[in-house]
Amino acid sequence: MTPTNAPALYESKLRSLPLLARGKVRDNYAVGADRILMVASDRLSAFDVVMREPIPGKGELLTQLALFWFARLADVVPNHLTGDDPESVVAEGERSQVRGRAMLVKRLAPLPVEAVVRGYLAGSGWKEYTATGAVCGVALPAGLRNADKLPAPIFTPATKAEAGAHDENITFDRMRERVGPELAARVREVSIRLYERAVEFALARGIIIADTKFEFGLDEQGTLTLMDEVLTPDSSRFWPHESYAEALREGRNPPSYDKQFVRDWLEQASVDGRPWNKQAPAPTLPPDVIAHTAARYREALLRLTVPAGNGPD
Repeated sequence: MTPTNAPALYESKLRSLPLLARGKVRDNYAVGADRILMVASDRLSAFDVVMREPIPGKGELLTQLALFWFARLADVVPNHLTGDDPESVVAEGERSQVRGRAMLVKRLAPLPVEAVVRGYLAGSGWKEYTATGAVCGVALPAGLRNADKLPAPIFTPATKAEAGAHDENITFDRMRERVGPELAARVREVSIRLYERAVEFALARGIIIADTKFEFGLDEQGTLTLMDEVLTPDSSRFWPHESYAEALREGRNPPSYDKQFVRDWLEQASVDGRPWNKQAPAPTLPPDVIAHTAARYREALLRLTVPAGNGPD
């Protein structure tokens, strides 16, 4: 299944279910007391600010890729999917809003941390390393370059930002204080296993997963459960393998299949003649940036989910 040509959905407007919250990308609705309908919009956030322009088809792409990874990694840890059809819980006239872009999931108690795994030095990890020689308290060898592969994947948790705030990298010790030592150790172990499994698969498809973040919750029995999204261009850094070595030699960020293209554009953008301060409102995304971003997301989905030789004509 590939994304439809339906109009971009900035936010869903379901009346048959009570709205729980609108996140940066997803709109969540209550389905009874034990399930949630998660509708992925085409909104894009960067630097924790939601852009005013949607990326057409993005919500469908994210949903399809998340479902793909949930299925591939189901033997590592349980996930929040119920297996029920999202269209079955909304009014008939609302089905087009959820078709291909929604997941019907179990209601969990979410952990108050994001489980970030890094296999390469990039983004905030690179900035922290250049300042301290470590990332989230994990000491790294001296002399590493931007985008270098790390000796082994590292677990670098972060807080979940409240509305209007930014995520904050934290040490594993701080995570232990938040969730307890046993659960923290379990989350770290599972996160690294998920990342390593995904990296092996993606590399065979020509994609480097430089880093990613997972989110977990606990069900009523206290079972650790993978939730939200998994290994999408919104939650991960995807680099084309064929361009990586040249970018590393030249000391620049590798091209990406994620929203790094938008981040790079925003770093140079201005509002009212001044550099953007990474606070809302965001600069207006030009049509070519929107089109390029949509194309990169689509290419990531096709590379990962369509076997070689079976792509579209």
